[in-house]
Amino acid sequence: MKTDIKSFTRSEIDELIAECKQPSFRARQLFQWLYGHHARSYSEMTNLPASLRTDLERGHPLLTGTIINRQISSDGTRKYVIEFHDGARVETVAMPSMHEESPDRLSVCLSTQAGCPIGCSFCATGKEGFTRNLSVGEMIDQIVLAQSDMDMKTSSVVAMGQGEPFLNYENTIEALRIANSPDSLNIGARHITISTCGIIQGIQRLSDEPEQFTLAISLHSAQQAVRDALMPSLAHIPLRQLKRSLLDYREKTNRRVSFEYLMIKDLNDTDEALKALLSFCKGMLCHVNLLPLNKTAGNPFQPSAAATMKHWVSALSQHGIETTVRNSRGSDIAGACGQLKNSL
Repeated sequence: MKTDIKSFTRSEIDELIAECKQPSFRARQLFQWLYGHHARSYSEMTNLPASLRTDLERGHPLLTGTIINRQISSDGTRKYVIEFHDGARVETVAMPSMHEESPDRLSVCLSTQAGCPIGCSFCATGKEGFTRNLSVGEMIDQIVLAQSDMDMKTSSVVAMGQGEPFLNYENTIEALRIANSPDSLNIGARHITISTCGIIQGIQRLSDEPEQFTLAISLHSAQQAVRDALMPSLAHIPLRQLKRSLLDYREKTNRRVSFEYLMIKDLNDTDEALKALLSFCKGMLCHVNLLPLNKTAGNPFQPSAAATMKHWVSALSQHGIETTVRNSRGSDIAGACGQLKNSL
């Protein structure tokens, strides 16, 4: 079976070029064509010998994703459905920030898996099930396609689209290293965020990586029973164990953790829920992002009231916990994860 050239890691590209009996500098040239110039065919790689290009094309096709659906929000957000060579589809979101009515920075939210095995009860992606892990190149393709469509350089990346990044750990980390590389997209490591539901092994592995990627945890409740109901696949990971792993992460890296908290009316926005979150955050260097719930068809959950959101921000801030309410982006274009793809 032929292996897509963009499924190779950088070290594997080095090994491949050596196997082709080519000088080592050819590996960097190939890498630059793939991830610096974003070539869509070997014929574009004009400084590689024709014989090498022929051999590579025969054994390792260069496959790229294609945008098959695009929607543009009134706030400038663009949401894409991207299809890969085998028909697998993912969603990618491009979010420009505005300065004096003109976009000046671009954040791209990419998927790490087609579908998702976690199956959170509030998530449209979870309802479609899991298809497969994405390759290194398929993750980079999402960034490249989005920034090309936006005609803007990507300033920051969040691995927070469809899928659980730590269940595709090796490919995700390699893709983010490529995004960080000066030979590729040259996005600063601290502007690259990995959002996990709380896979302990992944948190431990990330703490040993040299890059200063930002870690975000999709928490959504600090009450065990409520979190188990919202995220049943994670019921085997107690909150006390998650907190211990995050304290260890802080001790090893001295980096702050972000908590993503989707505010759901009368479920995880009660006074008891707030007390539980305050207790969970105690002793940790953390930032809390409160997220308004995007309504999706067939979803029984309701968003928390604006007054509740305001009260939570005030209470958390009074306890020294930096808190923000993340603006809901793209709600008029099927903004929730999986919502657009599942409508096609």
